[in-house]
Amino acid sequence: MRIIKKYYKEFLHRGLMVCGFGPIVLAIIYGILGACGVIDSLLPGMVTLGIITITVLAFLAAGITVVYKIEELPLPIAILLHGVILYVAYAIIYLINGWIKSGIIPFLVFTAIFAAGYLLVWIIVYFCTRNSIDKLNKKLKN
Repeated sequence: MRIIKKYYKEFLHRGLMVCGFGPIVLAIIYGILGACGVIDSLLPGMVTLGIITITVLAFLAAGITVVYKIEELPLPIAILLHGVILYVAYAIIYLINGWIKSGIIPFLVFTAIFAAGYLLVWIIVYFCTRNSIDKLNKKLKN
């Protein structure tokens, strides 16, 4: 409980800094769906729900990165916690908006895409960090 109290302000700060980008992402999603002929019109309720839910998702996605600042958490546990919270949040938001259908096959596809995307992002982060560390070590040697 003490850890939560220590980091809740950081969670709120991170979430509030980024949540405004949610509607921009939603506009891009709706634009792509419209251009591909998947949707041809949106009802005001759909737009409102989309804006609210994607803003909440952006807030959570940014805020939850605070787990990496918690020194008491080993990195593998922080990565697992981050991934699980993001997965659950994305799944709920996608279901609420009707972006995925309920059922085992849609969830398996969603899970595979989410896991592949999450893994890809972590591979990129790993190699970028490794590259930065290598450059810093070379500078320190000189």
